[in-house]
Amino acid sequence: MFVNAAVASTAQREFHSGAAEQRFSLGFLHEYVLGNYRDLYAATLALNINDLNAATIVINLLRTARDATAGQRAVEGRLIAARLRALPPQRVYAVFDRLRRLGINNRRTRAVVRDWVAARPDPAFDAIKYRRGLSAAARHAHLDLPVEVGTALFDWRRAKRYTTPILETWRRAHFEQRALYDLPYTVAEGLAARRGIDRARFLAGIAPKLTGGERLRLQDTATRHGVEAIGMDLATTPLTRLAVYALSLPRAARATRRDELTVALRAAARRTARRQAGTWGRVVAVLDDSYSAAGSGVKRRRPLAVALATHFLLEALAADYTGLWLHHRGDPLLVHPTGATGLGERIVDALELRPDRLVVVSDGWDNDPPGLAGEVLRVWHARLDPDRATSVVHLNPVYDAGTFDVRRLGPGVATVGLRDAEDAIALVELARFAVGGAGFDELRGHLAARVEQFLEAVPQREATP
Repeated sequence: MFVNAAVASTAQREFHSGAAEQRFSLGFLHEYVLGNYRDLYAATLALNINDLNAATIVINLLRTARDATAGQRAVEGRLIAARLRALPPQRVYAVFDRLRRLGINNRRTRAVVRDWVAARPDPAFDAIKYRRGLSAAARHAHLDLPVEVGTALFDWRRAKRYTTPILETWRRAHFEQRALYDLPYTVAEGLAARRGIDRARFLAGIAPKLTGGERLRLQDTATRHGVEAIGMDLATTPLTRLAVYALSLPRAARATRRDELTVALRAAARRTARRQAGTWGRVVAVLDDSYSAAGSGVKRRRPLAVALATHFLLEALAADYTGLWLHHRGDPLLVHPTGATGLGERIVDALELRPDRLVVVSDGWDNDPPGLAGEVLRVWHARLDPDRATSVVHLNPVYDAGTFDVRRLGPGVATVGLRDAEDAIALVELARFAVGGAGFDELRGHLAARVEQFLEAVPQREATP
């Protein structure tokens, strides 16, 4: 239950529940698992949970360090160090700021902050891109920073010139407009606004410095301002992000760019599948494109985008694949959220094909008629497939605050939370624990193995216990 929540929930408004409900429900789960299963709580840092929940776990472990044994603190120190290195820098600086606000400044916390900052590849870059975060962390943990970095953070006007190139560029950008276009976009944007530079002119000038993610986010802005210099490299965009982008386009634009987008999505799916491509046998997917797949104002079309991305991933993983949408027929790129969630009949259609794997991607609000999907699967396993020749997994991208879990289709259906389609392969491994098919000792063994793999995969310094 907790892993499902930690994967799927970002404490934001969903179609069926508000942000306050999401925050309260998720917060309760964190406190409950931390208090009763501390070792398993820490071990989830090694799983494919989302960044928000990983950051929350780190904060909670450091906040309650005195409740841990010496052995637990040693393992937690390594897991925290490894997970922080895997998180985006802005997330880590937000963690440090939260620790500061909570007044947590013990030796262990200072060591975690010190080791992470010391491992950053370019402190001067952080000093301008993550200026507030680094300065707050330096004060809170009493960090010993390079002289020029410290000067840039706390008294930048004092320096007449910096020997570090990026710091000197940043200093000159306060006075020279040309230097501004040699800075990272997020830094240059604030300076450009302060200097009153025309938005279209700024976007055209900063285009060569944009990252792939920034190019993706700025597509609509560039179009509105008539800037064509901002191209986008679809060949390197991650699968789920690419699906989100595709669904953000009007259907007419998707139809026009059908070949380009389809090639990019299939290439991203093959990169995700890697050596497992073509190894999953005969796979049939039931994909939810009902009206609730529209998501919410802050997660617009997110459930539908996850279903679309999973469709292309399963196509890459299967030797023989069939994707069945609830309402849409034809090109999956033109899918849009509409109608009720009638999973039951579509699952019957899928089972008639006798697949090796049936994968259902849905928020679980089966309502046309209510509960039919769970009853179909119950009868299937009890009467028609007692040997479980067809494995059934329900991937749910939406956290249900009211049940403290993702909604399940039935008690005998393996259901796991899903944030990004890229995580589906690893999360399917956890499905057997969702229906009681494996004991608690097996769960502990599985998590221990994942912890060991995670710590080996993320290079790190030895953290101070």
